[in-house]
Amino acid sequence: MSTATLTETITTAKPARVRRSHLPGQKPFGALRISALVVLIILAVGWLLPFLWAVATAFKTETDAASGDPSWIGATGPTIEAFTAILSQGNVYTWAFNSLWTSIAVTLITLTISALAAYAFSRLDFTGRKWLFVVIIASIVVPPQVLIIPLFYEMLAFNMIDTYWGLILPQVVAPAMVFILKRFFDAIPIELEDAARVDGASRLRIFWSIVLPLSRPILASVAIFVFIGAWNNFLWPFLVINDTTLMTLPVGLQTVISAYGVQYAQVMAQAVLAALPLIIVFIIFQKQIVKGVATSGFGGQ
Repeated sequence: MSTATLTETITTAKPARVRRSHLPGQKPFGALRISALVVLIILAVGWLLPFLWAVATAFKTETDAASGDPSWIGATGPTIEAFTAILSQGNVYTWAFNSLWTSIAVTLITLTISALAAYAFSRLDFTGRKWLFVVIIASIVVPPQVLIIPLFYEMLAFNMIDTYWGLILPQVVAPAMVFILKRFFDAIPIELEDAARVDGASRLRIFWSIVLPLSRPILASVAIFVFIGAWNNFLWPFLVINDTTLMTLPVGLQTVISAYGVQYAQVMAQAVLAALPLIIVFIIFQKQIVKGVATSGFGGQ
């Protein structure tokens, strides 16, 4: 073979294709990623084990639950006695309805107030805007327990003790949600609003027809977090509601447990019943929840 032919063969030869062990755009599993994955698995198992133990204990008899036997299944086998006892001893269905509708009311009112306030801070220029927003940001770090006594006296002055409004209204102020929504509204192009204003749209029409439709993902995330917080709220409903027909599910179930003493299987059955609606909400809206954690500021961004 001549030198010219050999040179032509070398220049026209295609380079060997390199096999990739990962998809294009996907980072290879290095030691750091594997270590992080192991840590996350350990944390997930550490979080799941207490919950699984609570579920297993809820399906035991009181004798098996109090025996101290570390087995997952009681000696007499699984039973629903604890759930039957909890459901038959109190107004569980009434409490569940109270929790559902008050949580929905808190979510809707909080979304309305927070969205309007966030839009005002994002788009309107008024006197004291900067300092008022600083106050809202500062109020995020104030523990809710600090406001319990002033809020209780306020509800007492307005004769709202043992009423649904006394249960709902103190929960609708959410400075963190105002901050999250303002961040999202800031990212919406102002040119869209300018075009609508040229067409004669009012500020309220722009907010309703342009800003809110573009904000559906963040509004869904905020709504889910507010609903979960309202459903799990125990301290305020416990203080402001004494009428058993107005109690929410966490408070009502706790009164059943207190009235009949510490019965471990029933305590765990109560925890499972109180958490079951939230588990269903998470399963249905897990995509929105994860997206909200990633993009709305809950993830530390």
